[in-house]
Amino acid sequence: MSTPAIGDTIPTFRVEATSERTIDLESLKGHFTVLYFYPKDSTPGCTLEGQDFRDHLGDFSPLGAEVLGVSRDSLKSHENFKLKQSFPFDLIADTDETLCQLFDVIKIKNMYGKQVQGIERSTFLIGPDLKLLAEWRKVSVKGHVLAVLEAIRSLKTRTP
Repeated sequence: MSTPAIGDTIPTFRVEATSERTIDLESLKGHFTVLYFYPKDSTPGCTLEGQDFRDHLGDFSPLGAEVLGVSRDSLKSHENFKLKQSFPFDLIADTDETLCQLFDVIKIKNMYGKQVQGIERSTFLIGPDLKLLAEWRKVSVKGHVLAVLEAIRSLKTRTP
């Protein structure tokens, strides 16, 4: 399966998320979906990114956009992270790397002098028609959420 390019329809998938949700491609139809991939629950950068999405969720909702976080952590870890940070959105437990592989976010990273495979912080915007509209790779947390919001606003003004 090849990684979708901008304008491509997202291939079918099925994953488990917090709040006892099963998320598949069909459940994303009809609204914008922000899939943000992050390396690990409860780490400093991932916590800040999640908090930023949480704090701006009131800006995403009126635009018809759902936010979903994705990492390889377990559902139990996600539920704890979500509760502790009061995230009003769900987190996908991609323990078998279904979405990570689909969006090609697993990269070789240097951690304390060792090379390991981990998630490269990335965000993907999926349109109501299930097509990939935008992607951000090698994301820097500061200002990222506002850039995603601006992209959705820009798309909404161009769509009748």
